[in-house]
Amino acid sequence: MSSSSPARTSSPRRTLPRLSPQLARAGAAAGRARLSVVPRLRRRAHRVPFVTLVSLVLLGGVVGLLLFNTSMQQASFAAADLERQAASLSAREQALALEVDELRNPARLARQACAIGMVAGPTAAFIDLATGKVSGKPTPATRTPAGTLARPAPGAAARDVEGCAR
Repeated sequence: MSSSSPARTSSPRRTLPRLSPQLARAGAAAGRARLSVVPRLRRRAHRVPFVTLVSLVLLGGVVGLLLFNTSMQQASFAAADLERQAASLSAREQALALEVDELRNPARLARQACAIGMVAGPTAAFIDLATGKVSGKPTPATRTPAGTLARPAPGAAARDVEGCAR
């Protein structure tokens, strides 16, 4: 401290003035109860619940991945089956398209017509529906004795089918 301040000397214990009994008890209790800061006790968390939780999360993740992988494999097998089915149906569609083309072949149709007794007409005639007038000269088709169709006149528009034997 500074040199100008008076030096303290130890003085005898001072006595408190006489107080009422209630105040005296309160003062005595205050003298006895001196509070001080006590370090807090740290409680460590139990590790078993944490380890159990982490283990369950990991186990759930592994099981989830396993189920996901299994479902993806099943979807892959289903996709492969559908691709095989699509290839089979595509081949069938092509075969049916070829069959339709064969059935629509004009030479085949002409052979079938000859087989049921039809003959090609030598000339064509048309009727105008509005006026009712016939244009062209209609002539009946004839069959030759050998079973072939008669050839139309050189200027006729109709085509003949040769070799139609009955």
